[in-house]
Amino acid sequence: MRTSGVLLPIFSLPSPYGVGTLGKSAYEFADFLARAGQSFWQVLPTAPTGFGDSPYQSFSSFAGNPYFIDLDLLKKDKLLRGEELAGARTAGGRVDYAALYRTRFPLLRRAYERFILRLPPDFFEYCRKNDDWLSDYALFMAIKDARGGASFDVWEDGLKFRRPAAMRRAVKTLAHDVGFYKFLQYEFEKQWRALRAYANERGVRIIGDIPIYVSADSADVWANPKDFCLDRALRPKKVAGCPPDAFSADGQLWGNPIYDWRYQARHGFSFWCRRIARQAAFFDVLRIDHFRGFASYYAIPAGAATAATGQWEKGPGVTLFRAIARAVGDFPIIAEDLGCITPDVKKLLAACGYPGMKVLQFAFDPHTPSDYLPHRYETKNAVVYVGTHDNDTATGWMRSAPAEEVAYAVRYLGLNAKEGYAWGFMRGAAASACDTAIYTAQDLLSLDSRARLNTPSVAAGNWTWRLTALPGRQVERRLYRLTADFGRLPQGE
Repeated sequence: MRTSGVLLPIFSLPSPYGVGTLGKSAYEFADFLARAGQSFWQVLPTAPTGFGDSPYQSFSSFAGNPYFIDLDLLKKDKLLRGEELAGARTAGGRVDYAALYRTRFPLLRRAYERFILRLPPDFFEYCRKNDDWLSDYALFMAIKDARGGASFDVWEDGLKFRRPAAMRRAVKTLAHDVGFYKFLQYEFEKQWRALRAYANERGVRIIGDIPIYVSADSADVWANPKDFCLDRALRPKKVAGCPPDAFSADGQLWGNPIYDWRYQARHGFSFWCRRIARQAAFFDVLRIDHFRGFASYYAIPAGAATAATGQWEKGPGVTLFRAIARAVGDFPIIAEDLGCITPDVKKLLAACGYPGMKVLQFAFDPHTPSDYLPHRYETKNAVVYVGTHDNDTATGWMRSAPAEEVAYAVRYLGLNAKEGYAWGFMRGAAASACDTAIYTAQDLLSLDSRARLNTPSVAAGNWTWRLTALPGRQVERRLYRLTADFGRLPQGE
């Protein structure tokens, strides 16, 4: 079945409170997708943002982002008051994470103080059902707050190494703050499940996203240290990244701890099975970032100045995904198989049967026939994008890409100013044989590079772009026509 959808992060939704949330605009965007004949809404990771405000560097891969909790819905539940919301309003278009950190948590704590006066019975049931990750996460955040945000590897030994006596004392002395972080997750999940149900009722499925690695300073590592290659001080022995290439002489030094795949294999890949099961409870489909790292991954000695000293090591391969399938069942997964794809990666993708990704912006090197050119796609079992969250917008690409590549794209796709270059790219994706095509909200609006979500290897200014208003009826009708023309409407339309 041929389908299509739109990529728009939750934080990019319009909102009067400085960041997109799970409230009114999210429901309106689900309505827009349904009316435009779309089958999917793809989002970025919804976990709490950590270092660099990146959704790919989180304090927990199991938790939800408290910033996405909608304040108006809290007001509706009588946990906040109108005058309190007035102070949270902001005229700024982009997300200001520093301002959010200063202002949002005091407001959420007010909501918590009212919440605990009339605790609903399902809160205790929620905590019980999610205890395998929630208690560790809530305690981790409470301890971190009490220590000014310090990374867990510099906490006192009793807490760093989770010694029973120290843990019991922390649970007792920080009980109120632990409850606060459990409350945040309860509210996030309640709002998320309501939004997902609303979208699903309208025929829109939500595609989630999960990074392959977790942050070194996270509840994931603190609570599961044996699952990672750490030294006796619980610091990474080696870290993740990418080797030097034509775009970066030093490579990319991500800094995430590497998994101890031997340990994980001996324990049935329990950590990963729980991770994916958590995502399966939230999303209809899941994109796994950096899929090639499961075939072989690039490991860099901890403390290295650049990624140049790393080496490739063998990943867990199909054994991991067989364990996940046994634990989670037939949960749809999209494999992000971009970059330098070697035969072992292709073999793993074929063994798993997951759809890979095709990106049109990568297709137009005039000197080398590219596998990203639609006529070279070898399978329908793939998801085609004009660009991903790491790419420029189509309009921006037309202005910044090498002239030869732009000229090739114009010839190949029949691009012209009257149709609009972004819409011409989208037409190329829609016309491809791929089962699914995903467009970005920025390309629907023909926005330029100022609407880019992320520029890899650039530290500042990422993950901040937001819509000031949702796409209007003209865009909706045009997207519906494009979807209909290329046979991607939901069955029955």
